[in-house]
Parts: sequence; C-alpha cells; structure tokens
Amino acid sequence: MMMQDKQAWSGRFNEPVAELVKRYTASVEFDQRLALFDIQGSLAHAQMLEACGIITSQDLNDIRRGMAQIENEIISGDFVWSLDLEDVHLNIEKRLTALVGDAGKRLHTGRSRNDQVATDVRLYLRNAIDELIELVKALQMALVNLATHHTHTIMPGFTHLQVAQPVSFAHHLMAYFEMLKRDAERLADAHRRVNRLPLGAAALAGTSYPIKREMVAELLGFDGVCENSLDAVSDRDFAIEFTAAAALIMTHLSRLSEELILWMSPRFGFIDIADRFCTGSSIMPQKKNPDVPELVRGKTGRVNGHLVALLTLMKGQPLAYNKDNQEDKEPLFDTVDTLTQTLRIYADMIGGITVKPEAMRSAALQGYATATDLADYLVKKGLPFRDAHEAVALAVRFAEQRGCDLSGLKLEELQQFSSLIADDIYGVLTLEGSLAARNHTGGTAPQQVEAAIARARHYLAG
Repeated sequence: MMMQDKQAWSGRFNEPVAELVKRYTASVEFDQRLALFDIQGSLAHAQMLEACGIITSQDLNDIRRGMAQIENEIISGDFVWSLDLEDVHLNIEKRLTALVGDAGKRLHTGRSRNDQVATDVRLYLRNAIDELIELVKALQMALVNLATHHTHTIMPGFTHLQVAQPVSFAHHLMAYFEMLKRDAERLADAHRRVNRLPLGAAALAGTSYPIKREMVAELLGFDGVCENSLDAVSDRDFAIEFTAAAALIMTHLSRLSEELILWMSPRFGFIDIADRFCTGSSIMPQKKNPDVPELVRGKTGRVNGHLVALLTLMKGQPLAYNKDNQEDKEPLFDTVDTLTQTLRIYADMIGGITVKPEAMRSAALQGYATATDLADYLVKKGLPFRDAHEAVALAVRFAEQRGCDLSGLKLEELQQFSSLIADDIYGVLTLEGSLAARNHTGGTAPQQVEAAIARARHYLAG
C-alpha cells in the first residue's frame, strides 16, 4: 500500500488490511449521499474551532476554499471516490488535505468519525423528513381534490369485506386523509428528536479542546445538543423512530392500494386507474393490471423489514459506538427512497382515478346496507334496540327470500315485523336518507364531509 493511500488510523498496524476485509468494511459506495451534509457539518465545526482559537483564520479560509471546490466536484460528478479510504468522511478529508495542506489535517481536531457520522446522518434525515412531510401533504391534497367531487357519490361501506352501511366515496377517501395527517404529525415529532447535535461528543467521552458545541448547533440549525457523549455517538433510535413512522405510512398506503386493486376489478368496477400506472399481460390481451398499487403493497414489506433490521441492529450493542452501526445507513437510505418514490407516484395516481358512481350505487343496494337505519327507526319509535335488531334481521331474511332490497318490500310486508313501521319508512331506507341521517362531526352526511374537506384545505394551507 502506498503511503498516500493509507487509512487515517493505519499507523497502529504492522500490515495492510486484506483486500477482502477492505471491501467488506468499506461504506463509501453507499454513504456518498452524505457528502454534502458532511461538508456542511465540517464547515460549522471549522468555524467553531477558529472562534475558539483552536485553528487560525487562515486555516478556516483554506478549509472553506477547499470545501467549496470539493462540493463543486461532487455535484458535477468529478469527485474521485476511493475504496481505500473506507467512507465518505475520509475521502473528503483526504481530498481537502490535497487541496489546502495542513489546514485540512487540522479540521478533524476535537471530533471523531463517531460523532461526525452521527451528525451527518441527522442532517441528512432532517432534510429528508422535511421533504417527506411536503410529499405527504401533496398526497393529502390529491385525496381532498378527488373527494370534493364525490360528497354525494354513494358506495357501500364494508366491515369484514361485507356490505355494512352506505357511505359517500368522499367520506371513504377522507379516512385516508386523516391517517396521513397523523403520519405527518409523527414525522414532525420525530424531526424534533433527530434535530439534536452529536458533534463534540468525539469518540465517546467528549474532547479536551475548549470547544463550543452550542455554537455549532446554532450554525447548523439544530434545536440543541445531545447531552451525553456516550449516547450521542452510539444510539440510532432517531433512525428507528423515523423508519417506524415510514412503515406506518406505507402500511396506510398498502391498505388503500388493496382497495384500489379490488375496486378496479370487474367484480367491483368502482374505479379505473389511468393507463400510465398499469401494465398489460404478456399472454392475455384483455388484461389491465394495477401494477403501481400492487408494488406499493410489496414495498410496504420492504420498509417493514428495514424497521426490523434496525431494531435488531441496535438491540445487542453495548455502549458506545460499534462498527455494527455502519449497517444503519442502507436500510435508512432505502426507506427514505422507497417512501419518497411511493408518495410521489401515489399523488399522481390518485389524480388520475376515474370514478364509476353507478357501479358504486348498485353495490350499495346489495347486502341490505340500510338495515341499521331500519333498526334505528324502530328504536326512535320506542322499541328497545335488541328487539329492533331481531325484527330487522327477520325482515332481511324475508327480503332475501323475495330477492329484493328492504326498500323494495311493501309497507304491509314490513309491518309484519313491527307495527311501529309507518309509510315514512321509505325515506329512511333510501341510500340518500341513510347518509343524511349521520349528520354529526365525523359522520358521512354530505354536509359533514364537505365541512371535513373545508377543514382539510385549511390545514393544508397552513
């Protein structure tokens, strides 16, 4: 190994690292994405060192000049990455030293790669969370826009995948708006714990140099510093928490994907998904396959797997930093990438949905969706609910034998199940009457759904 290719720590060893070990332990192939964040952190660290009198003003100017060139090289794709230098940090430090000499060597004063990488990952993840929150809101807006046109479009609501009660399609869509709202809140809450500065913890115990960690935190926009040096360099709970929030978002989208797949099936025929999100079959020319929602279901398992991997990674580690933590990046990066791509494509896909109200209405007329409305009607007339439940169950069985909906039974046929039934019952048994009756906050009555949509638009505009 040539002298210029030696690792920063190689003076301790009598023989070079084996090529197989070098490739096994290197992370530069995937942690390159931290490069600009590494530069950002290093510049703040250098500014603090100069303010504390640890390096000179000339050193700081040289570091800034060299980092500006390195940043340009990275953005343009001209930066040469070396596997011999293990990771993004040593690659940048080596290049800086080549450009500015001893000032580059002084930059690492008062820090370790342990607190450096923890800082880089937090800077990266903080930025990713900000972008993901905006993508969640873009998807919410797509749902709201679609819902706006369908507050009076009636579809069957299901429990156990059996027709339960009629709801509006808009009300169904707004359920996912609420899930995503909580998802955005979880991301924002995780952001608070991500946004703490580890830099200054050094390897594990802090540093003997007279540094000002709070200054670096302020320069980098952190809310504060990690207050225990051992904890600062060793825990990745912030990455686990983020991945858990990401897994929940994917789980919500997987549920919606399952519904889109069912609704697009000819057995339902409730919607059509735009062609650009579907593919055909290599052998069956009639097929239009909902590939995007199917892949979202599959990629949800991928993100769930990353969550388990990170939990498992952390569970057996003693304090402080261990090489195990190199394995945190690929699951984290892939989670960010998968969630980002999914949210972007999902918002576009929702905007391209064609709704088939007639098919939805026809399905709502099957399965006696207004049976509960008949029971409620009887209770309001004074019948105990359990007696009303029994009477309606008998009426449903009778209607099944006649091959019609409850609203298709004659008044005298309905009255054989309760003398309390009068000719006003038919207003109760209509789908529109069922929706209108649920006129309270959170209910499916059109005016309540319209109010929910207005609240949603206000939230998204804030």
